[in-house]
Amino acid sequence: MDLNDVIIKPLITEKSTRQQQLGNTYSFRVRSEATKPQIKQAVEKIYDVKVTDVRTLVRKGKPKRTRTRIVHTGEWKRAIVTLAEDSKIELF
Repeated sequence: MDLNDVIIKPLITEKSTRQQQLGNTYSFRVRSEATKPQIKQAVEKIYDVKVTDVRTLVRKGKPKRTRTRIVHTGEWKRAIVTLAEDSKIELF
């Protein structure tokens, strides 16, 4: 897998913005097959920063009701990346 394909998009939420300010931690939506070392290499290459820690979690799909039945949206993987103190990512 190419490192440019690992990260799908950064997650901009209230919680992730607070984590950026307090703990120098950023959240990304990543491919479900991506491993922690691949995520670390991709963030370091794309944003030119030093990564100290990577945590991942899989978000389960939510149930959605259609006209005739209940379907589930797809699962997706989230990566929470902590940077070194002297590193920073400008998302805006």
